[in-house]
Amino acid sequence: MPKVLISDKLSPAAAQIFRDRGVEVDVITGLDRDELIKIIGQYDGLAVRSATKATAAVIAAADNLKVIGRAGIGVDNIDIPAATARGMIVMNTPFGNSITTAEHAISMMMAVARDIPQANASTHEGKWEKSKFMGVEVTAKTLGIIGCGNIGSIVADRALGLRMKVIAFDPFLTPERAKDMGVEKVELDELFKRADFITLHTPLIDKTRGIIDASAFAKMKDGVRIVNCARGGLIVEADLKVALESGKVAGVALDVFEVEPAKENALFGMEQVICTPHLGASTSEAQENVALQVAEQMADYLLDGAVTNAINMPSISAEEAPKLEPYVKLADQLGSFAGQLTESGIEAVTIEYEGDVAGLNTKALTNAALCGLLKPLLADVNMVSAPVLAKQRDIEITEITREEARGAYETYIRLTVKTERQERSVAGTIFSDGRPRVIQVKGINMEAELAPHMLYVTNEDKPGFIGALGSILGDAGLNIANFNLGRDSAGSNAITLIEVDSALPEAVVAAVKGLPHVVQAKELNFSA
Repeated sequence: MPKVLISDKLSPAAAQIFRDRGVEVDVITGLDRDELIKIIGQYDGLAVRSATKATAAVIAAADNLKVIGRAGIGVDNIDIPAATARGMIVMNTPFGNSITTAEHAISMMMAVARDIPQANASTHEGKWEKSKFMGVEVTAKTLGIIGCGNIGSIVADRALGLRMKVIAFDPFLTPERAKDMGVEKVELDELFKRADFITLHTPLIDKTRGIIDASAFAKMKDGVRIVNCARGGLIVEADLKVALESGKVAGVALDVFEVEPAKENALFGMEQVICTPHLGASTSEAQENVALQVAEQMADYLLDGAVTNAINMPSISAEEAPKLEPYVKLADQLGSFAGQLTESGIEAVTIEYEGDVAGLNTKALTNAALCGLLKPLLADVNMVSAPVLAKQRDIEITEITREEARGAYETYIRLTVKTERQERSVAGTIFSDGRPRVIQVKGINMEAELAPHMLYVTNEDKPGFIGALGSILGDAGLNIANFNLGRDSAGSNAITLIEVDSALPEAVVAAVKGLPHVVQAKELNFSA
């Protein structure tokens, strides 16, 4: 009989689900690191919220652990690479607390508009400072939403009900989807310029870290009010403090902080700052939902081998895994290739399967491709949630299978992404060594194996270009591992895909962009 440890406070219904399904369960909360390491070896599954830290040391001691389930969306407290290396599946529950988090953001916005916490404290002290707390209405004000996905779209709906004007910045939001939602899609700088209130609902990734900093504050209206119930680190707190002190920002409501738990913070004690201790998902309904969901998912895996909402593994059966594994990697890499080059709203994705691969579980492969496509801008995405997230953004998905391969390859996958501005395709295959290769980019034939550090360049095919490019890399001390070229015809469009041994500094990419005849240059990163 499988055995599960619930190490954080979950709804009692979660433990009952395990018992009803025939899984032995222990509920032991409040364990410190050493206590957890001492007992973790006897369990097949570990169910957590955010308090338990499943570190590399804990995972190293978990000799029997097969699955870690996170009741919630964020998995910052789980060392996913360490778990993956030991063959453990990491699951989360990405959609169980969306409404709760959205409602908290709306509550925080109303509180910061009317100084409710400050007025409450003052009244409790018997001061009756009626004239001091002069708030503002939200009706007819402009709300700028940064990140209009699952939670952001709910916030938009609620704000429209409050008769607010809603504008949104989200690279994946298409104009059609925005129109259906009743919001206006804008660029980030325009959002900063126009918004009376700003609320953040985007994951914390490299592109969004510090998305609101001193330069962003300078573009905002005087007296703007800001709400962050997403992730600490999206706002540079030192810059926020300056903006509050200068009066640029009239008020801010924060549920998340750069360092949590936030026992000390430079913003604490400031009159214009409302703080809550990461309560976005803290309602009885949300906690019940995510607890039940994680218990069902973990029991399904431990008893039947079914994989749902896995962060580090596709949803495929044990029988399919050996055949699908190289194609899953290929599909993910093709998606990642397109995703890293996409900078505008995605309208449609077409995935073509030809030859042997057409007879496999192409749904799992499509999920892998969508995961790779969306991950560069959506950190919290996996192979199960990717299709849902695509649907929420009105991205049209088309899957085409042909049992006979038409070209020179026995098996072939092509991914075509249509955005507001252009259409881009990338195709690949599996060679006899079982490793994926890219064989076509934007209709130009080439063969390349994708690697952790790559430079992608599109250019006009002119003499001297390759030498100039090589000189820039050589002068920067970057060793070239592979150099792949393709072109339409002599003197026309060309593509260069270079693997280097280390990360490309921004200055090097900028230098390449500055070369004559270069149309685009970008660093691409692929998992090893």
